[in-house]
Amino acid sequence: MSNCSVYFDRVVDDDTRRGELYQGHLFVYSRSPATGELIALGRELLNAAFAPHDPRTVHRHLSATQVADILGVMKPRFIHHPECKTLIRRILEERGLDLDRTYFDVPRMRTAYPSDFLSAGIAYAFHPHRDTWYSAPACQINWWIPIFEVESDNAMGFFPRYFSTGVSNSSSGYNYYAWNERRADAVKHVGADTRVQPRAQQQIERETIRVLPPPGGLILFSGAQLHETVANTTGVARYSIDFRTVNLDDVAARRGAANVDSQCTGTTMRDYLRATDLAHVPDEVVRLYDDGTERGATTLYFGDRLARGD
Repeated sequence: MSNCSVYFDRVVDDDTRRGELYQGHLFVYSRSPATGELIALGRELLNAAFAPHDPRTVHRHLSATQVADILGVMKPRFIHHPECKTLIRRILEERGLDLDRTYFDVPRMRTAYPSDFLSAGIAYAFHPHRDTWYSAPACQINWWIPIFEVESDNAMGFFPRYFSTGVSNSSSGYNYYAWNERRADAVKHVGADTRVQPRAQQQIERETIRVLPPPGGLILFSGAQLHETVANTTGVARYSIDFRTVNLDDVAARRGAANVDSQCTGTTMRDYLRATDLAHVPDEVVRLYDDGTERGATTLYFGDRLARGD
């Protein structure tokens, strides 16, 4: 089993922290002023979208189709809210990142309803996976923030024993550009999700680490970390916010976690925006990650363009 340390509010420079994350360790931080403002924004949008119902118990009052339709409008509204990118930049500053060298993707709001209600499409409950199976680079760092209280049975589960051990999986059939062409259809998948996604093709030992930060708390982990959406048996919905970062020096040097089993094609490198001015990663650096599948109209910048439907 891989050693996995969980660091709480550890004061360390970002170069050291990224190195630890690339080795499979987790960093957890208390709520900060900026994360507090971000979850307040999330709650404001959720309350407005589901009024007069409590977002955490809306599944008791509306159908799965009704909830999916509401999320289909509300989630892009959150992504493109004018405050979101400003607050992400402040969160990065609070954690001591060099904003000139840091690129982030647009923040998403995630939902995990009781598992017998809505777990497909726009509220997809992720099976055990690595983000690197979905064409993320080895240097990607994931940032995860709960909006409301989370419990062991509606949180995320991490499988650290597999961080340095390969898992038989179907990522060889996944291409990021092809996936982006179908991404806007997520709201159509309510009863079941028929989109082909990378999955483990072996039995996964179910022992997980579940970290439960308070609302506005923060978990940082490598995109190569095997993790899942825990089946929600609590009776209340879980809402969270996540985004991802890469450091330009690590991108250019191809530094990051070891690739033990990812075989997908395409790259998410065109999604990231520089924290200072929202510029994309320079083309000459992106080309280091191109594999020949980026030709033609299938090369999409997800970020804002696709989420708006442009």
